[in-house]
Amino acid sequence: MNFAEKLRAAVPHGLGVCVGLDPLPDKLPAKCRASAEPIYDFNAAIIEATVDSAAAYKPNLAFYERFGVSGWRQLEKTIACIPKDKIVILDAKRGDIGSTAAAYASAMFESLGGDCCTVNPYLGSDALTPFLADPEHGAFVLAVTSNPGGADLQELKIEGRPLYLHVIELCRRLNQNHNVGLVAGATRPELWPMLLEAAGNLPLLIPGVGAQGGDPKVLRQLLQSYPAPCLVNSSRAIIFASSGDDFAEAAKRAARSLRDELVG
Repeated sequence: MNFAEKLRAAVPHGLGVCVGLDPLPDKLPAKCRASAEPIYDFNAAIIEATVDSAAAYKPNLAFYERFGVSGWRQLEKTIACIPKDKIVILDAKRGDIGSTAAAYASAMFESLGGDCCTVNPYLGSDALTPFLADPEHGAFVLAVTSNPGGADLQELKIEGRPLYLHVIELCRRLNQNHNVGLVAGATRPELWPMLLEAAGNLPLLIPGVGAQGGDPKVLRQLLQSYPAPCLVNSSRAIIFASSGDDFAEAAKRAARSLRDELVG
């Protein structure tokens, strides 16, 4: 099964929940903090609780790399416990050229076993192609991000059109293996009509729902006729729905609620 097929199988209704696994040590429940592997124990409980609602999981590598070897080991164990029918998105935002980009791709797909990763397009096509060479893996390319400062560059006018539209055109040209997607932030709904028209049939990874204020009901309306699978990511609103012993049950309820808002 190639990446495009796996993505469509994981998101049969067009809109799916992606659970962002961004563990903050000071927010972990006490019983996890007491563990020898607090991040892994927390993530394993979250995955087990949300697996019925989630189509994908997205570990943000920064939250693991900060702890060195221990963090990397807990990331590997986290990925290993995600069911094989779910999409594993490694949120690394890698961007470099030549052999460096190829090494990053090898780390994401061969060493860690991710299905896809996030990639920064600022260095152009040769920084993206190593992540797209194998149809079994893919990349979500940053187009319109959910942070306020994203507009500093993404909305700059180039030949009269915002830069993010040029990025989308590049992604469509590179989509020969049907494994290119776009990161499109839920916090900028005013840009979405133009973004969707330009995107055509590229899958979307949509951050910014929950703690950042993106509205899933607005997304559902905007995307009701969009032809490609879309993953709506929520991190803090799901994984930190409770900081008590009931954290997993609270995460289950939050993920289910988001799923119901998206697909009914």
